[in-house]
Amino acid sequence: MLKKLRIDTFVIAIGISILIAYFFPQLGASGSPVPLDLISSLGISFIFFFYGLSLSSETIRNGLKNWKLHVSVQASTFVLFPLLILPFFPLVKDTSYELLWMAFLFMAALPSTVSSSVVMVSMAKGNLPAAIFNASISGIIGIILTPLWMLPFITQTDVPFEFSAIYFQLITEIVIPLALGSALRRFLGQWALKHKRTLNKFDKSIILLIIYKSFVQSFEDRIFSSIGFLEMLAMAGLVVILFVLVYFLTGRIGKVLKFNHADQITNQFCGTKKSLVHGTVFSEALFGQTNIVGIMLLPLMFYHALQILIISVIAAKKGRDQIETNETILN
Repeated sequence: MLKKLRIDTFVIAIGISILIAYFFPQLGASGSPVPLDLISSLGISFIFFFYGLSLSSETIRNGLKNWKLHVSVQASTFVLFPLLILPFFPLVKDTSYELLWMAFLFMAALPSTVSSSVVMVSMAKGNLPAAIFNASISGIIGIILTPLWMLPFITQTDVPFEFSAIYFQLITEIVIPLALGSALRRFLGQWALKHKRTLNKFDKSIILLIIYKSFVQSFEDRIFSSIGFLEMLAMAGLVVILFVLVYFLTGRIGKVLKFNHADQITNQFCGTKKSLVHGTVFSEALFGQTNIVGIMLLPLMFYHALQILIISVIAAKKGRDQIETNETILN
């Protein structure tokens, strides 16, 4: 049981990256000779190129059959989450908390995770093909829907944004590499599958680099000076409340739609996840020209750690329960 409850090493690596950004900001500072902006931009392009290589058209075709489950998962990811955040906008508008609210909306508008959703659904004996389909298609839908959720509120802030630059970056760093990877899948798909573990390490390395660069810039501009310890605790508490609420609501929706046990697991596990990978790269496209990237990632990083911890515990329990049920039936 202790092994299943151990802290994810990537969460620890994120914390270390932030500490390095605070104590050793030289590489990511504005006058650094190291072109971190260029490196992270190329890294993002490669992440989505490799994502395109591993995106199976067969999985997508087969997944379309279970449409009720897919609509439920994607609606939870891109509609339910943001709608739970939107009502609080009038309370924070034109206050010092508006930026933090926008960080929560950004997290709420993000796609679901890929690897952890699939792993957790597999552990809990859920509908694995549906999990693979939803995790894969979520990233593509997010390229369109995440910016659409954010842009109306970005225009109301005092932070300067160049929208032509945002769209250009989204297209060149994400859309084109994704399309190119999908087109070359027949030639390089097996190579990507064979080196999947190495490519996952590459993805995480780029994410850590972007987090380091973002927090160096935020520390340099003292963007966190207005956030105290109590605000951090409140943010962590709100993340917990949001997760529990969405997990409960997706469970109720699954019962209303009469999902079987395996589909219910997939609906709740995929519908409650948020992708740190997509969040980090989307934040570069949407906010990279400003000094607020670090603060925009804060709720997401809290949520990332929480979802891994809670879902892994739930998945382990559901998996054990299903094994015991099967053994009882056989006996």
